[in-house]
Amino acid sequence: MPAKGTVYLVGAGPGDYGLLTLRAKALIEAADVLVYDNLVNPRIVALCPDDREKIYVGKSGAHHSMEQEDINRLLVHKASEGGVIVRLKGGDPYIFGRGGEEALELSRAGIPFEVVNGVSSAYAAPAYAGIPVTHRGIAASVAFITGHEDPTKPDSDIHWDKLATGIQTLVFLMGIKNLPLIRNELMKNGRSGDTPVAVIHRGTYPSQKCVTGTLDTIEDQVRINGIKPPAIIVVGECVELRERIAWFDKRPLFGKTIVVTRSREQSSELTARLGELGAAVIEVPSIKILPVEDSAPVMKAIAGIGEYDWILFTSANGVDHFFAHLSGAGLDSRALSANKICAIGPGTAERLAGRGIRADLVPPRFISESIVESLASLDEIRGKKFLLARADIAPEKMRKDLLRQGASLADDVTVYRTVQSGIDQDSEIADALVNRKFDCVTFTSSSTVKNFASILKLLGIEDLNGISCVAIGPVTADTAREIGFTVSRVSAEHTIDGLVNTLIQPFQA
Repeated sequence: MPAKGTVYLVGAGPGDYGLLTLRAKALIEAADVLVYDNLVNPRIVALCPDDREKIYVGKSGAHHSMEQEDINRLLVHKASEGGVIVRLKGGDPYIFGRGGEEALELSRAGIPFEVVNGVSSAYAAPAYAGIPVTHRGIAASVAFITGHEDPTKPDSDIHWDKLATGIQTLVFLMGIKNLPLIRNELMKNGRSGDTPVAVIHRGTYPSQKCVTGTLDTIEDQVRINGIKPPAIIVVGECVELRERIAWFDKRPLFGKTIVVTRSREQSSELTARLGELGAAVIEVPSIKILPVEDSAPVMKAIAGIGEYDWILFTSANGVDHFFAHLSGAGLDSRALSANKICAIGPGTAERLAGRGIRADLVPPRFISESIVESLASLDEIRGKKFLLARADIAPEKMRKDLLRQGASLADDVTVYRTVQSGIDQDSEIADALVNRKFDCVTFTSSSTVKNFASILKLLGIEDLNGISCVAIGPVTADTAREIGFTVSRVSAEHTIDGLVNTLIQPFQA
């Protein structure tokens, strides 16, 4: 009989990935079983390794994938099998998260458990909308109230007579369907119809939408603006501060949806940058970066590494995989002491620096042609020997150009390979692509262009005209145009920073 596992009742926060606590992140990554709700950001769920058991028990409106009593039993059952069981809830487990009910059930069953608090949407969503729930001179009290109490109940659990005028800021969670009841009860019990009200849809997400009005007008505003659940309602004078201190929805890419096509291993940096600028990001990794199937050529090159005058790296992936092979040969960066090193750009140079190597050459333009031009200007081609550590799909032009200008040797050695990735055709991502629920696509290489086009073709999308894209450089842009995409911008600086700066330009006033 295995030892009992421990159940962690974990708050995932209100939605923004950056508001997840460090403790929550560590537990999700270590979970043997993840039991998660409807309003948990998919990026947070993805922190749990793919080889672990993930069980969705979400509730959405009247639809429950699993009743609460069944969830309680599930947690007890999984804990009885041992391991780390993470019960992941949106917001905080003890603020309308029914975490207390689950804790009581675990206690009755003798199951050890811990509570890991999360940032609650009750105050985070208003803050992201520019509404502090307390403010000196305006509101010294705040109440968090369930917004989905059954309006047909003969007796309410909410003391409307005390709440309406006794608390300055009222925050109703999940109350859109009961907005008329909330409005009527507050006004019936003394709250003025002129009281400011805000309704915030998907607070802290890039798709956040906030409408304001008064108790007299808010129902019309919600209907006119098409506000749907999930949303929270804020009632009180603090709502008027939004006009002066709203910040989240003023970021340059707020309201825009950007498709990122880099490999999953590489996309995190670009996704994070775009998220910080307010964009909603759809990650469609069109390529996978894999080791070579035959390592003999690269191991042969490493065995004779001292023969080369220059080693040329044209990507950070090339650096990573070359050094993996180097380590496999029982060597480290000291083996390159006799070689000069070229990095195609600052990102590749930074990756080399992490290996203790300072690049001898970084060309002014971060493309292969500029490498050859720079080497020629330094008189470092004629009679020299070169090792090009690159991907399997890298074009031969640089090798040929080096030989044409007098290099005595140019070994183009594959250190990693790229293969096409795919997506579930029934997924939300597929729906977003088919129905063009995005503003722009980012391409960081010709391979991402080709493979993304193949993914679209598998989804039945043949006509690429009108799909706007931003390319990291001219070669990538040319590939995109040839295939049929509309290239709206090309980054002058062929780096992630350059791509992001170029992307912002069309959306800035």
